[in-house]
Amino acid sequence: MSASLNKTPYYFVPEPSNHPVRASLGLMSFGFGMSQWVNGHTYGAAFTAVGVVWFLFVLYQWFGDAIAESEGGMNSVNVDVSYRWSMSWFIFSEIMFFAAFFSALFYARSIATPWLGDIDHKLIWPDFAANWPNSGPGGLVEAFATMGPWPIPTINTAILLTSGLTVTWAHHAIRENHRKQAITFLAATVGLGFLFVCLQAYEYVHAYHELNLKLTSGIYGSTFFMLTGFHGFHVTLGAIMLAVVLRRLIKGHFTAENHFAFEGASWYWHFVDVVWLGLYLVVYWM
Repeated sequence: MSASLNKTPYYFVPEPSNHPVRASLGLMSFGFGMSQWVNGHTYGAAFTAVGVVWFLFVLYQWFGDAIAESEGGMNSVNVDVSYRWSMSWFIFSEIMFFAAFFSALFYARSIATPWLGDIDHKLIWPDFAANWPNSGPGGLVEAFATMGPWPIPTINTAILLTSGLTVTWAHHAIRENHRKQAITFLAATVGLGFLFVCLQAYEYVHAYHELNLKLTSGIYGSTFFMLTGFHGFHVTLGAIMLAVVLRRLIKGHFTAENHFAFEGASWYWHFVDVVWLGLYLVVYWM
């Protein structure tokens, strides 16, 4: 928001837009395609791909309009406050999202597993061992090895912690109006984010082919891939957000006083950093 806030309306309300309807069509195509794909229909993959491409195309135009409004001086202090509250509630919803998966892991490991191993259930599953991880009481899960903290998860932890420092440095640089320094450290943050994703993809290949650890590997495999996979997805989104902010920064957008898009993306990045620290301790060490 590089334009002066003193010349803006009290609260800018944009014209009616067709972006929400078009985005909904993309999501509908994605949802239908996924439901057919997982049920073995080959055309489901095509509907899914079309839905994703169309949704991203709509988002590109939608966010482009929002950026144009910002750079056109339409966003007043009141709009800025609305953006801050919206981003705060969005991050809170993401916290609750991950809290559900952490709770599922806690329940499976600390409640359900000991419960299935008590004396009452020995009559039903006499060979079940109440330890973590386990292959379940039915013995239907193929043997697998667990994923340890070294080396990829520990390297990724160092990468994310470093990226937290670089994005903070970039934020302080833009606040001091040191644009070149902000660009340098924000570019480093984006690079570290995508490096994290690449290393996690390598970790998944290792898990599937060398550890036989899959999404179907009992409750351990399910919680492992759901937690780490969704986190990796959030890191990807955060890196894309920061890349867009970087492009805008290079183009001369933002000022030392008005740069909420930068701040909002950095808030989100710190959120994924904190979630990873919890994952690193609970999933890989405990």
